[in-house]
Amino acid sequence: MSLPTPDQPFVVGSIETRVGKVPRVCSAWDLRDYWGTFKARWGAGRMNYKVDPGLYALGNPDEASPVLVTANYKMSFDRLRMALPGLDAWILVLDTNGINVWCAAGKGTFGTLELLDRIESSGLSNVVSHRQVILPQLAAPGVAAHLVKKGSGFKVIYGPVRAEDLPAFLRNGFKATPAMREKAFPLRERIVLIPVELVGALKVSLVIMPILLLLSGLLGPRDFTANILSHGMLAAAAVLTAVFCGAVLTPVFLPWLPGRPFSLKGLPIGILGAVLLLLLTWRGEASLLEMLAWFLLVPTAAAYVAMNFTGASTYTSLSGVKKEIRWALPFQIGASVVGLSLWVYSLSVA
Repeated sequence: MSLPTPDQPFVVGSIETRVGKVPRVCSAWDLRDYWGTFKARWGAGRMNYKVDPGLYALGNPDEASPVLVTANYKMSFDRLRMALPGLDAWILVLDTNGINVWCAAGKGTFGTLELLDRIESSGLSNVVSHRQVILPQLAAPGVAAHLVKKGSGFKVIYGPVRAEDLPAFLRNGFKATPAMREKAFPLRERIVLIPVELVGALKVSLVIMPILLLLSGLLGPRDFTANILSHGMLAAAAVLTAVFCGAVLTPVFLPWLPGRPFSLKGLPIGILGAVLLLLLTWRGEASLLEMLAWFLLVPTAAAYVAMNFTGASTYTSLSGVKKEIRWALPFQIGASVVGLSLWVYSLSVA
């Protein structure tokens, strides 16, 4: 039998079972959990923010207690236990390589084979008297319930979308209301996803902006420093405007932006950002051709950054994202080539 290591910081003890000592956790978070969540939201150590896979005890469960399955992304694990104060249950953690439930189900790591392996390696059949495991509804794309039943004898029950609905779901005899099956994407949930998208876009910007500053200094009509202070700073401001429009404003206003593809939703915000940028920064030093270049580049870059938010949305699909990329990316590349060519030419003829 393979059990998680007990020396993880969130483990508060252990419970003796027929398969050995199972690590015990509680529903309350400490400062380390809040700090870890904050860092993960901003992309710091996010890909290594995980717990050991295996079986955990929440509270003081017995052989009749429910078994809740989740991913080994620590935020998924923490959100589950936080939603269950005062509840005694077993938590079976799958090895999803530190990816959350929904994404892992789409990628296949929260899948049938991993669930079967984890049921067997944890000795779950020797811990509980029933033969039921409760999975998050968002795990359904990755798990074939009939194969789990056939391979392990455990029946798969799909719980509600939100972990906070689990107490009511359990009290109601594993019955979900229609509201428990619906996944909204309100402003609060969109905002908490912005930091990691923003950090990712800014990392790329920190590579692009020095290149643009150097090119503006070398190609501009005046001396190197003067060119950077005028044309180069405009280029840097344009990059940051595109990032802000695509990674921040588009998620905030997502439901009210026209179109379904995220790349199209980012366009009007990008156009507005470009107009405001040029109105605020143009003092006669930038030519009309240079302004036209940035009027083309800012919305294009904003649309690309906005398209990346599809990975954080709850109502996109892998096939839909691939379809959007196939038609949107060529337009974005083409517009970027045209815009950059106009910008370089505008500097050389100024």
